[in-house]
Amino acid sequence: MEKLISTAGMEREEWLRQRKNGIGGSDAGAVCGLNPYVSPVQVYLDKISDKISDYDNEAMRQGRDLEEYVARRFTEATGKKVRRANMIYGNSKYPFMFANVDRFVVGENAGLECKTASAYNSDKWENDEIPPHYLI
Repeated sequence: MEKLISTAGMEREEWLRQRKNGIGGSDAGAVCGLNPYVSPVQVYLDKISDKISDYDNEAMRQGRDLEEYVARRFTEATGKKVRRANMIYGNSKYPFMFANVDRFVVGENAGLECKTASAYNSDKWENDEIPPHYLI
């Protein structure tokens, strides 16, 4: 994984524009047909369009707003420190693939994705199983 572009201080619209340059983590599950909210065709149409789609909903906003809280709770629960990534990462072997990592676990080769789920979606997280579209 290589650092490609710093996101520190980057405006949301520019970050959304950068996402059009390849397949990111949020796109991967959709491209594989595993995301119940976004289809492979929707990802394709978004990538080829010049329009910057800033689709947002309450669940997405709450997820962003609670990211810091989730990271803090992870540290409290595990005793492990985390740090912000502030970077778009890529792979020179597969230049179309990139990632935006929420946090890195200090002293480990591990990332932390700070996810939340509403009570309405709790059935998708049963038995401590992570939904497939997040794993891929």
